[in-house]
Amino acid sequence: MAVNLKAPNPADIHPVPGVRLGIAEAGIRKAGRKDLTVLLLDAGSHVGGVFTQNRFCAAPVQVCREHLAGGSGIRALVINTGNANAGTGERGLADARATCTALAGLLNLVPAQVLPFSTGVIMEPLPIERLTAGLPAALADAAPTHWARAAEAIMTTDTVPKAFSRQITLGGQPVTVTGISKGAGMIHPNMATMLGFLATDAAIAPALLQPLAQQLADASFNRITVDGDTSTNDSFIVIATGKAGNAPITALDSAEGRALAEAMTGVARSLAQAIIRDGEGATKFITVRIEGGRDGAECLKAAFAIAHSPLVKTAFFASDPNQGRILAAVGYAGIGDLDQTKIDLYLDDVHVVQHGGRRPAYREEDGQRVMKQAEITVRVNLGRGSAAETVWTTDFSHEYVSINADYRS
Repeated sequence: MAVNLKAPNPADIHPVPGVRLGIAEAGIRKAGRKDLTVLLLDAGSHVGGVFTQNRFCAAPVQVCREHLAGGSGIRALVINTGNANAGTGERGLADARATCTALAGLLNLVPAQVLPFSTGVIMEPLPIERLTAGLPAALADAAPTHWARAAEAIMTTDTVPKAFSRQITLGGQPVTVTGISKGAGMIHPNMATMLGFLATDAAIAPALLQPLAQQLADASFNRITVDGDTSTNDSFIVIATGKAGNAPITALDSAEGRALAEAMTGVARSLAQAIIRDGEGATKFITVRIEGGRDGAECLKAAFAIAHSPLVKTAFFASDPNQGRILAAVGYAGIGDLDQTKIDLYLDDVHVVQHGGRRPAYREEDGQRVMKQAEITVRVNLGRGSAAETVWTTDFSHEYVSINADYRS
């Protein structure tokens, strides 16, 4: 059961002019489920992408990187679930390229104008014949309003589809930002088993799309972790169609650049947090905030040490305010000259640790009250400076083990 996460209301997910989405049932792994999605982009759209840093990356990731670097102008994306096309060697690369060729042929494009994405089981051959046979139905289904349906179609172990939307005004013109994502397990920063697609109709200089994609990822998807496993397939794509009619944004640090980035960050962060709320077996949504660091890098070290710790995460599942596990994680985070006597720890509003030791006024029942909540904030002050960073994670439950033990069966 997802933590305070509901399926999106399609009426709240705004179409992005210049983007159409089509969904089909191709039978890639299971019959009778939506498992094939296409995104069709109008001419003049620009695309940037951030991908997994796992060196054993999937074939679609390799092909996406090639096509984005080729500069042909991306006009279509194709996403399949049920099969990751990872660990599939030369055949996997051939299948990813065949996917692009098949869709390009139906759209009168060249294959380099298509980006392929796959998610699902690793080390099984992609059923390319079923995928390509499903493409005409997906194209026939394409419509600007199908974002919520696409969010459902890209799910794997997710229990709730993930889609968010926002509208702002730039230069007197209405601008839309809409995105979808999927992911529930094998989630770790530097991207994870997640797919994210974020589109806007704002006009942006093409050279800004790649740095914007990285900036958005760093503020959202690179701040979440379920289990510390970095996937083979994770991808985050940012699309700008330029249909809004605003004067093109030529600098991200301009007033309009900042306004657009803020809106897009809000949607990307909602998508990333939805992945945590729907984490495999999750019963808690946990915010970890580290304050008082010398710089952001050491704050993130401490935050992820807490967020990755199985001992911390199982304590959260048990609603056990075991502050010693949290302090131990901070201690092994890799901050060499950390002074433990300056550390303070809070669970929500409860001051648990002061100057590195149990606060005299702290009562165990106060900590347990917080730990029983579905949403919890862990706040640690390192007492070293003014830097602060935040990440989001889940607890570890019995169900997490069951889901991953049974995943291929």
